[in-house]
Amino acid sequence: MVALNAKRREAVFRAIADPTRREILALLRARAYTVNEIAGNFRTSRPAISKHLRLLRAVGLVESKREGTTRICRLNAAPLQVVDVWLQDYQQFWRDSLRSLKRYVEDV
Repeated sequence: MVALNAKRREAVFRAIADPTRREILALLRARAYTVNEIAGNFRTSRPAISKHLRLLRAVGLVESKREGTTRICRLNAAPLQVVDVWLQDYQQFWRDSLRSLKRYVEDV
């Protein structure tokens, strides 16, 4: 179970490591888009955008459905929860560091 969760987490992190994929996710936060509409926002080719979308679908960050000859893409943010869980340890680290800094400044 732990190994499976680690693999999922790593897949999500790999998916969001690319700036183009992060921009695709940002677009999809606002509404659903067709693949052509998404591709129209980038200078890269439509096949390159399709490849990014396939990877995002594979990790579950994008859901798509066919409507006639078009594919409608929607954001599924649920897999991003693994990022939030990972960041929680660092948030605690910074809270503790800021508390220590506050105490130090108040004592000086």
